Amino acid sequence: MASDTIITSIQDGVGKIALHRPKVFNSFNQEMSKACHEALDAFAANDEVRAIYFTGEGKAFCAGQDLGEAIDPDGPDIQRIVEEHYNPLILRLREIEKPIVCAVNGVAAGAGANVALACDIVVAKKSAVFVQAFSSIGLIPDSGGTYILPRLIGWQRASALMMLADKVNGEEAQEMGMIYKCFDDESFEEEAWNIATKLAKLPTKGLGLTKRLLNESYHNTLKDQLHYEGEVQTMAAATEDFREGVNAFLEKRKPDFKGR
Repeated sequence: MASDTIITSIQDGVGKIALHRPKVFNSFNQEMSKACHEALDAFAANDEVRAIYFTGEGKAFCAGQDLGEAIDPDGPDIQRIVEEHYNPLILRLREIEKPIVCAVNGVAAGAGANVALACDIVVAKKSAVFVQAFSSIGLIPDSGGTYILPRLIGWQRASALMMLADKVNGEEAQEMGMIYKCFDDESFEEEAWNIATKLAKLPTKGLGLTKRLLNESYHNTLKDQLHYEGEVQTMAAATEDFREGVNAFLEKRKPDFKGR
């Protein structure tokens, strides 16, 4: 599906998705949601793409749902928006066995914040703002927010941010463990892109298996997780990248991983 709501490209092994509705702070509508799904599916299936980079164009990452669409009597209702667009998007971000970097370049509000936090590594400008804006309009956090955010920052902080809709800047988000790192605004794009290209050069098959294990850890017991780690480690040991990593170590050279 061709769409001008996102911009996609592939460079240095990284598939880039940039949300592109800058006039409405990249808020989600049906078209942009579908375009993101298609781009993620295409990158997941493309062996050339070994990491994914998710960001926004303009002053915002994503302001959440386009409320004009949500209240349109001829548009989809809230339940349909959540179940058909956001829920599958969150699951897709978690299920793709390639590392996904979210580069939060500005405001990340409501569903926009929770879409960002569902990615593997989240970085932000120091001036970026995260806000669980739902309570401001009488809604509850969706898009996995009530699942992911407490696991990142703890129950108390998550409850307060969701109920009070406090704004959290990039530095505060880093300090509380909500995101991996924040960077000065001037160097942000370079720093964030460097993380994505570094990931693309690593043994990405193993990184995907790591992501699988992290997903499973949410509901496994320690005993179950230990057993599953053994199974998945066997898969990792069967990859070409493992053999290359061992050979490079023994030969005292830099490994050349292929993601296989």
